[in-house]
Amino acid sequence: MPTVVVMDVSLSMTRPVSVEGSEEYQRKHLAAHGLTMLFEHMATNYKLEFTALVVFSSLWELMVPFTRDYNTLQEALSNMDDYDKTCLESALLGVCNIVQQEWGAAIPCQVVLVTDGCLGIGRGSLRHSLATHSQRSESNRFPLPFPFPSKLYVMCMANLEELQSTDSLDCLERLIDLNNGEGQIFTIDGPLCLKNVQSMFGKLIDLAYTPFHAVLKCGHLTSDVQVFPRPEPFIIDEEIDPIPKAINTDLEIVGFVDIADISSPPVLSRHLVLPIALNREGDEVGPGITDDTEDENSANQIAGKIPNFCVLLHGSLKVEGMVALVQLGPEWYGMLYSQADSKKKSNLMMSLFEPGPEPLPWLGKMAQLGPISDAKENPYGEDDNKSPFPLQPKNKRSYAQNVTVWIKPSGLQTDVQKILRNARKLPEKTQTFYKELNRLRKAALAFGFLELLKGVADMLERECTLLPDTAHPDAAFQLTHAAQQLKGASTGASEYAAYEHNIAPLQTDFSSSSTERM
Repeated sequence: MPTVVVMDVSLSMTRPVSVEGSEEYQRKHLAAHGLTMLFEHMATNYKLEFTALVVFSSLWELMVPFTRDYNTLQEALSNMDDYDKTCLESALLGVCNIVQQEWGAAIPCQVVLVTDGCLGIGRGSLRHSLATHSQRSESNRFPLPFPFPSKLYVMCMANLEELQSTDSLDCLERLIDLNNGEGQIFTIDGPLCLKNVQSMFGKLIDLAYTPFHAVLKCGHLTSDVQVFPRPEPFIIDEEIDPIPKAINTDLEIVGFVDIADISSPPVLSRHLVLPIALNREGDEVGPGITDDTEDENSANQIAGKIPNFCVLLHGSLKVEGMVALVQLGPEWYGMLYSQADSKKKSNLMMSLFEPGPEPLPWLGKMAQLGPISDAKENPYGEDDNKSPFPLQPKNKRSYAQNVTVWIKPSGLQTDVQKILRNARKLPEKTQTFYKELNRLRKAALAFGFLELLKGVADMLERECTLLPDTAHPDAAFQLTHAAQQLKGASTGASEYAAYEHNIAPLQTDFSSSSTERM
């Protein structure tokens, strides 16, 4: 989950802070100290996170694009200049542009806004932006909510009493509300000092940047792993009192399934599963990074000599072409599989299914799956030439009826040609002709494809003019009748355009006499 750090470099951030000691501090120094702490934590425990640094005052600037090099981010903190007034709206617009250009609108992103709570003055200030929020056009909309899934964390270089003395806190809370309530405001507890700033950023780290460690189990085999990014709690909408469900720290593999059987299922999220190697003293060796290259190489050598179940599982799934079903919690499952980044590199991934006893209908209930050895005969056949999946539902689904589907032009062409073939065999094929005609008519009305009805009507009129002299007289009457009915339906306003209406064969003297003969 990428992170954008938005740093306020307006003049209000240069206000001095009375800190014990001879050195003079400004609020921007406290902010830089807190961000340094955050970057150091991410470099050690969250090294796969992409982070960008944006500074703003009345304008915004991308200081560091998305990177995993936290040394570059820390160097940029010491090279920030001071500018003019605060204009938070322009900074939020900048965040929208940066994230959408790099990640699009589907990747969740975390935005860490560091400011002192001063909202700016005049046009462009946060007060002015919120006051005119409801009067804006779509082309000039306020950047919140962000057009991508996001969480907005506001880090205030001020204590709660200072913010409550003005309307700053109310305006900042309004920002969180505009972002669909996704986010939180952090303030300094007590006086402004380095210790309290560290405490505030520590709360942010605990909330959003704590690595998720788990134990992967399969029988007697276990492995300590880190799941990245952290799995978010899932809220079931159908429940009367929704309670967020979080996955367990014990991930137990309950079985293995062929990739072809599980196909490409719908998932809530996807995560990397990284093994955490332990040395003989029980201290972690990975997946963190070290500053010293020699120490890092020696740590990797030690980790490479220790057998690891996670590595064994990854290789086995990759070679056998299977996935492992893993239980995340009560009636909540996911799958582990190998995903290739390139020809030489692949990763062990975990995808989370929706909570429930039957997340994939074609597999049935997860609790009822069992080993092949329990079956009377091999469900995959002796030559592995069949599969027990997908399971057929007991009740016929409403969407299992034969419906008209025109995904490709060939499907539409086939349906039209079928009508024309029956039209040339009238009156013997009268019932089949009207059956196919009504099927096409209903599909066209359902799709709003009224031009098709007009086109088929013209074709039927043309077929009528091309009838040979030996044709039955009733054929011309039926074709003309069907064409008139379709033209009436193509207008969309006549009684013939009703979806429930069916075109019935025209009763003629020829058709009645032929019926008597039959």
